[in-house]
Amino acid sequence: MKGVCVCWEVHLPYDIKWYWANEGYQKPSMEKYFNLIKTFSNFDRFADEVISSNEILKESIADGGKYSFNISGTFIEQCKWNMEVISSFHGLLNSGNVELLASPYYQSVCSLFENHSDFIEQVKKHSSTINDIFDEKVQTLVNTQLLMSDEIARSAYQMGFRCMISEGSHNIVRKNDPVYVYKNHLPVILRHINLSEDIERRFSEKKWTGYPLIADKFAAWVNSMEGDVLTLYINYDSLSSHRKDSELIHDFIRDLPKSLASHDIQMITPSEAVKLYSARPLETLKRESTARYGINSLIGNHVQHIYMHELTGAGKELENIKDRSYHSSLQHIYRCLQQSSIMHDMNAVNYPLAYERAVNNLSILSDLKRALISGDKQ
Repeated sequence: MKGVCVCWEVHLPYDIKWYWANEGYQKPSMEKYFNLIKTFSNFDRFADEVISSNEILKESIADGGKYSFNISGTFIEQCKWNMEVISSFHGLLNSGNVELLASPYYQSVCSLFENHSDFIEQVKKHSSTINDIFDEKVQTLVNTQLLMSDEIARSAYQMGFRCMISEGSHNIVRKNDPVYVYKNHLPVILRHINLSEDIERRFSEKKWTGYPLIADKFAAWVNSMEGDVLTLYINYDSLSSHRKDSELIHDFIRDLPKSLASHDIQMITPSEAVKLYSARPLETLKRESTARYGINSLIGNHVQHIYMHELTGAGKELENIKDRSYHSSLQHIYRCLQQSSIMHDMNAVNYPLAYERAVNNLSILSDLKRALISGDKQ
């Protein structure tokens, strides 16, 4: 029997400020570098949308649907502003048909550092937070932006994960559909790019040839494909953006389990997928890496490389801070400055704003690095 994994990413980045250093120096803080008022405003809107989307999924789960969630550590932090969001996820988990996934706590690019110690620490921090808040022991790792390389897979295996989700890019699957369980150090399932983005991006586009996408049509597409397991990895906020146009997405999610079942296709979680299906070797990962939207979206130009270099240098300076409380405060800021959204802002696709963003982001990082080197708490 063929399986479908539907995985949702729930994350809201801290919005970085347009920064201009005041004369003299001030102690580094989240308020100094990040626009927390805007972040709160974004969360306030997103929180209501998450709760509404969870109610839709409840209907789908009642008809046999199974789903997985990658809820970032920083989003869980932000939920202190509205604890009903956590309660809403508890309601889904109580169904027994939901799996929670682990990732770097800050949705950061730390796995691109040569030394993986920070990556391992952030993944463990997120896993521990999931266990503390939801009483769930995670088995599946999703790296930031679905990044994967041979070294990252090895680290995941050494941390004890049973499965990993990554991007099904052409350099990994050689233009084939990523519809099997693969293996490189540990079992891996790969996001089907086209079908994931049919739901995430194109669902409400009336000029799209697949519009309107109903559950029966989607199930027929999946049934026509070869392979064992189809993996969808989708930003959760796309559900609310599609709902603004129509209720089609509500009907699609509600009807999906029955439509798939009519073709003898089951909805499963990632940890179930790697138990149900035999794994195929993923030899291309020995020399290739993969990421959502391509590795170049994160480190494809000179300023992104400079920023990564400065992040590495700041991390080394952070190790010299001996005061535990001050170290913890600076570490939180430093790791928020590793957010993948910051790297994307400096992508050449966003030129000329990317250049202004790069100057701004490097100014913030320089100010933090100055504080780390001086060790000045004032």
